[in-house]
Parts: sequence; C-alpha cells; structure tokens
Amino acid sequence: MTVRVRFAPSPTGPLHIGGVRTALFNYLFAKKHNGTFILRIEDTDQNRYVAGAEDYIVEALEWCGIEIDEGYTKGGPACPYKQSERKNIYRKYAEQLIQNGMAYYAFDTPEEIADRRQKYEAEGKTFTYNQEERKRMVNSLTLSETEVKTRIGKGEPYVIRFKMPEDKTVEMNDVVRGEMKVNTNTLDDKVLFKSDGLPTYHLANIVDDHLMQISHVIRGEEWLPSLALHYLLYEAFGWGTEKPEFAHLPLLLKPTGKGKLSKRDGEKMGFPVFPLQWHGKDGEVAAGYREDGYFPEAFVNMLALLGWNPGNDQEILSKSELIDQFDLGKVQKGGARFDPEKAKWFNHQYLQSKPVKEITKTFSEKLDKKGINYDFNILNEIVEVVRERVNFVHELWDQSYFFFHAPQDYDAKVVKKRWKNNVPQAIEVIKGILAGTDNWQAEELKQQVSDYINAHELGFGAVMSGLRLSIVGGAKGPDLFKIIELIGRDNTLERIELAIKKLGK
Repeated sequence: MTVRVRFAPSPTGPLHIGGVRTALFNYLFAKKHNGTFILRIEDTDQNRYVAGAEDYIVEALEWCGIEIDEGYTKGGPACPYKQSERKNIYRKYAEQLIQNGMAYYAFDTPEEIADRRQKYEAEGKTFTYNQEERKRMVNSLTLSETEVKTRIGKGEPYVIRFKMPEDKTVEMNDVVRGEMKVNTNTLDDKVLFKSDGLPTYHLANIVDDHLMQISHVIRGEEWLPSLALHYLLYEAFGWGTEKPEFAHLPLLLKPTGKGKLSKRDGEKMGFPVFPLQWHGKDGEVAAGYREDGYFPEAFVNMLALLGWNPGNDQEILSKSELIDQFDLGKVQKGGARFDPEKAKWFNHQYLQSKPVKEITKTFSEKLDKKGINYDFNILNEIVEVVRERVNFVHELWDQSYFFFHAPQDYDAKVVKKRWKNNVPQAIEVIKGILAGTDNWQAEELKQQVSDYINAHELGFGAVMSGLRLSIVGGAKGPDLFKIIELIGRDNTLERIELAIKKLGK
C-alpha cells in the first residue's frame, strides 16, 4: 500500500496543540512508511472562518519541522487543496447520492426546525432529524417530484441530507480502538450539502479523501461518532472496498485529567495551548510555545508522547527516532493528560543537551537588546555554569545578571544573618588574599581562601556567605569562585570594597 495521509484543519482560529499533535502523528506515520503527508484546508464553514488562520497553520507546522509533501502552499496532483476552491466538485457527488436514493432535498427552514425542537422539548422529548422524523418534514421524500422541482426552480433554499438506512448494523474497524458496531436507528440524517452552496465536513472530507487517494485517516477522537456515517458514505458512493483505514487519537486532557484541554485552562494556569502566539481581532493576545521560549524539538517531543509511547522508558527522542519508532498500534485509547511542568522539563532537557555556543548565541542577542557589553568567550563560560538552573534561554538573565553588574543593594535577610561578628573583617582580609593571587582560576582562588578560613578556625559557611553577598548581593548564583574567576580581579576587588563601604565593618 502507498501511504498517503492528510492533516485537514479548519481555519477557524489559532491551531490548538491537539491539532498540532494530529498533524505530527500523520507526519510521523507517513515518514515511517515512506509515504506522503498532505495539508488540506477545510474551510467549508464560512461563518466561523477567521482571516489569517491558514497562514498561522502553515507557520506553526514549519516551526515544528513538520514538512508538507503536498497540499496547500505546496501544490500537487489534486489541486486545489482548499475546500472553498473545490466547491464545484462536491455538488456533483451530492446529486449522485440523490440519484441513487441515498440522499434527499430538505426545504425545512432553520426557524421551522427550531420550532419543532422547542415543541419536543416542551413535551420532554428530543428532536432528531432521523428515519422517523423525516417522514413528517418538508423534503423530497414527502413532497411530489413536481413540487420539489418547483421549489428548486424558484430558488428556494434547501440542504441535501443523507438518507440514513433503517435498522442496519454498521461494522467498523479503528486501528486504535478495534472493532465497533453501530445500529443506524441511533443515527440522524446529517446535512451533506448546505444552502450556501458548500458541503459539510461529512461530504467534503469523504470526497476529498477518495480523490486524493488517502490511505489512512488519522484524526481526533471527536470524529469517532461520525465514523459510521462515513463508512455508509463510502458504501453509498460505491467506494466501500477503497475506503482508508481509520485511527482516532485520544483527547488531550486538562492538567487535572478531567475534561478536554482548552484555551481557558492555559489562561487560568499560565501555559500556552497554541504553538505560536495568536493576535485576535479584538486585540487579545494568546500565548504561544515559540514565543514562550520553547525549542521546537522539545515541543514536538513532548507532544509525541501525549497518547503514544515507544513501548519503553525512553522519553527524549529526536525527530528521526520518533519516525523510526512510531506505531499507530501503540497509540492509547484513553485521554492523555497534559502536564505543563513536564513540558518545561522537556525544554530543560533540550537546553542542557544543545551545544553551549548555540545557547550563548541566542542569549547574546538578548544581551545586545539590553545594551550589555560582554566578551563572547566569557559569556560562553557563564552560560555553561548557569544553564542547568533554567528551563528557557530567557531565564538565563535572572541567573547571571550579577556577572555583568556589581550589586547596587544587598539582600536584607542575608545581611542580617551573615554580615556580623568577625565576617566583615574576614572579608577584608580575603580581599587582600585575592589581590595577591597570581593564578586567577576558580580552584586556586578557592584553595587560597579556604586555607585562610581553616587556619583561623573561622565559620566556613558564614564567611563564604558573606563573600557571596559582597560579590552578587545575596545568596544566589552558581559556584562562587567560578563567578569570581569570570568577572575578573578588578571587578571582584571593587565589589568587595563596595560591600565593606556600604555594609560597614
């Protein structure tokens, strides 16, 4: 079998990370089997269309490294790949269903349907446009052929509905969920073609998947209830033996594990639910993983393990490893709980594993914007000693600002606890020791100071805390003598002198 898969998002706003995961699983499956990954834009719902959403989708996939082989922006043998530009194709297939008795024209207005639904609710019942109800509605099954032609001739709005077979068992198979059966008496007559001249998802995706020779439909769990209808549509068109294999992916759940992950969860708990930052029409800005400082590789690695795992304990996987190990049979059925702290953990792992010069280059760009002067080689060493303390490049400044600026004030709690008794005098002596040390290396500096503290039986912790206070202004930072080495002799002595002057002896 030639593997051809598609990611078919609707441009109704920013792409949710659940959608990105669907794209990723399709992509990994295609690459694993030397297949083709297609991007198709399903914009048949013009009422929910949001300008700029298509560009956002493309940019998000590019950032994630999910390369499009064929489709929107790329082209290919099945052009166009945007459904609003294919609308003339679908009418023919909708009419074909009417001709073979598997669909019908329905002239019921939205108001008439709403009135009937309200009437049913008042009686404690539920209105469903199904096999029984269609016999009481205004459609080509209850009207004469002449009346139908007259209504259409006058330009009266109508939709085309699927004629759901009565009391038929639809036997289905899903790669993730296995064998399933549904009785058609539990299903309604879905609209396939709307009054605006555009198809619904149900018709358009079946037709497009067939024409584009899609071999596997890998999509979200929310489409599982539509699978029986889609099976029936393939049969109605005579494509029953050519239908693709289906795989419905589990939902991404809230961090609590209860309910589908939403934008509101991210806003409430302070994490993104979109790959890129999104600017809404009303001025609203939604956070994105890219802008929040995540590496695309870390983001993709994290997403891949939400609902799938390679069957071992390995968590850090490169794109090539993901492709090599990906297997739809290992996708879980139950929902995958999203953990924002685990997402940070993934970014931390990638930050630690990247070449330090790559991290330094990115960090240097941030220092340039701040107007900070630095020597790149020394900056490289600074990044090396502090990066284990951060999850993101932008956090490096908070862990390293004292390398570039002498303290202007001092942590009051540390001063009160440590700058007392014989500590100020000891710090002044240490200043002289440091001034006389020729080998300005962390190990040598530490040895000189330790020898003095031990020889005079001073409290090591108290004196070292006092020295750190004078160098960085508080109790923070990596190895103290590495800081002293990197800021240099002159800066070190000036900072100690300033602390003695400001804090007193």
